[in-house]
Amino acid sequence: MSNPLQGAQFVLAAHRISQLPVDQGAEVAFAGRSNAGKSSALNALTNHKGLARTSKTPGRTQQMVAFSLPPHRDAQERPAPDLRLIDLPGYGYAKVPLDMREHWKQEIDAYLHQRRSLRGLVLIVDIRHPLKEFDRLMLQFCFDTQLPCHVLLTKADKISRGQAAQALAALRKQFAAENLSATAQVFSSSAGTGVEEARQAVMDLLAQPREGAHQDRER
Repeated sequence: MSNPLQGAQFVLAAHRISQLPVDQGAEVAFAGRSNAGKSSALNALTNHKGLARTSKTPGRTQQMVAFSLPPHRDAQERPAPDLRLIDLPGYGYAKVPLDMREHWKQEIDAYLHQRRSLRGLVLIVDIRHPLKEFDRLMLQFCFDTQLPCHVLLTKADKISRGQAAQALAALRKQFAAENLSATAQVFSSSAGTGVEEARQAVMDLLAQPREGAHQDRER
């Protein structure tokens, strides 16, 4: 299968949302704790090993990084709007200074509330661990604002297939119990597990109408 995310290119790294590309078109944001494998997931999805910066030291992504997607046409062969992926700063790494953590907390909050081109969120969660406070906050925000959210349960290669299936089933059960509407899947950047499914999920998010994703946030 052809990869609709192939050809993604670095555009800029922003310290504040005012520095991001012009707020038009459509974009999907990637969020997750600093050691959950967000950069590796982005690289696997775009088939570009060096696109997002990976490091053995968690917390290296300390800016909002914008990547442009190549122009393409929609189902009616019309030119599609500008499409982007936004890599949000990794959250929760203790060695990041307190003032920087507070800055990014405010900037991420502002981005999620104000960015009109935002169509959906991909939340990166390590499949080996239960949801953390940040994960829950992001899921609740998406639910409250009707922003579509797709969860990648990463590092599935670290556990057995049976354990991965159980973790996914447990998460979906948790969503139902807590009345959350996010979707989820098993994913491994190194083994290639779930990559095609995740690419399609990203494209589906990019195709979301702005009105549905921003109904409450624009009030």
